[in-house]
Amino acid sequence: MTLEMPARVLDVERLARELGNWRTASSSGPVYQGLADGIRMLIVDGRLPVGARLPSERALAEALRVSRTTVTAAYAQLRENGYLLARRGARSTTALPVTPSAPATPVAPRGAVNLANAALAAPAPAVLAALTSATQQMTPYLHGIGIELSGVPSLRQAVAERYCARGLPTEPDDIMITTGALHAIGLILATYTQPGDRVLVEQPTYHGALAAVTTAGARPVPVALAEDGWDLGALHNAIRQLAPSLAYLVPDNHNPTGLTMPQTQREELAGLIADTRTRTIVDETMTEVWLDEPVPPPVATAMTRRPDLLLTTGSMSKSFWGGLRIGWIRADRSTLASIAALRPSIDMGTPILEQLAAAELLRIADEVLPDRRDILRSRRALMLSLLDEHLPDWQPCPGGGGLALWVRLPTPMSSALSAAASRMGLDVPPGPRFGVDGSLERFIRIPYTLPPDQMGEAVELLAQAWHAVSGATGIAQRSVVV
Repeated sequence: MTLEMPARVLDVERLARELGNWRTASSSGPVYQGLADGIRMLIVDGRLPVGARLPSERALAEALRVSRTTVTAAYAQLRENGYLLARRGARSTTALPVTPSAPATPVAPRGAVNLANAALAAPAPAVLAALTSATQQMTPYLHGIGIELSGVPSLRQAVAERYCARGLPTEPDDIMITTGALHAIGLILATYTQPGDRVLVEQPTYHGALAAVTTAGARPVPVALAEDGWDLGALHNAIRQLAPSLAYLVPDNHNPTGLTMPQTQREELAGLIADTRTRTIVDETMTEVWLDEPVPPPVATAMTRRPDLLLTTGSMSKSFWGGLRIGWIRADRSTLASIAALRPSIDMGTPILEQLAAAELLRIADEVLPDRRDILRSRRALMLSLLDEHLPDWQPCPGGGGLALWVRLPTPMSSALSAAASRMGLDVPPGPRFGVDGSLERFIRIPYTLPPDQMGEAVELLAQAWHAVSGATGIAQRSVVV
């Protein structure tokens, strides 16, 4: 038996706001075409979820102050182009057109230049010193069986101290060590979701989390991020309509947009979680990767009611080195007990040597991380300069932190661009990788973590790939404002 998820109903006033200045979207043509183009791009950009019911023709006409005939013609155009699905006796639902599969093309070997991984190389001296110290601390553990389901005490203490320093009182017993952040997310999904459950996610979001949700048999349901941040009203509406079993959010240096949720919204989010009783994962993997200013205190500091509903995950991979494979969960102790009861069916704990090394690194974090941020600031500036030189029509979205730029393309061709780049030996994931239902074709994530020489080579290949799929000149002409 197949269970259908109830279609989300789009609020007419919210749709009108999202459409913005739709009347000038097209330089020529009938009004209905401009409206159809506006709705189409909202679907393509992922700002309207696929499968949602549009407002009635009459309601949207009144909200936009146009004739009903205009809306009827726009809806008809969208249905003809595959962006709306009509159902007898029900409102049309948003969709993405089904296009014939392109002939398979040989995949070039992975090149030396890679824009798929947003991560820095290790701070080698610090990591080597930490591993040396960890080796010297191993002796007591060698006399035991070497299994620590919750993590070694020294690392749990070090993680707890980092939270305390950020204004969130935390004890070692509030921490469970995991084998990376994705492992932490997987353990939470295994504990608190069943196949077919809905998990609320941002659109766009971290593609690894989307894969973890689907691997667990759950269904990610998206709530679009605006260019300037989170729409908690839309989040509330989605929770009210869909009653998800879990929510997954990245409020710090969001991956892939680089946005950070302000303190006022964190307090509002905490109230929303408590009021709706929605168990929520807050992913802090990118928390330490701030470039312009530190992030606000953790969302958990605002959880004065129902703190048991919030699970905070973190990791060493982005701030230090992915090769350590160390992450953690900070949560209510009863919550950690539930996860610990399930964990032996999945794994028997995280390697001890890496945990001891991670504890050493966290103790010197304030000595190591400033240099890492300086490197990223320099490389971000270089990447922005390279894009301005080679691809001036591309628009980096305002972010401010993290390890990558979230870039708006002039036309929705992200997947084609990714395929063309791959044939040239450049690995760059398309925008839809970071969303649900194949949207986000107008966006692409571009990390600025490569060494400068490789970064220049990557952008040149990216410009060549863009020229191949779009027909644009190698270096586009900048628009001149008269």
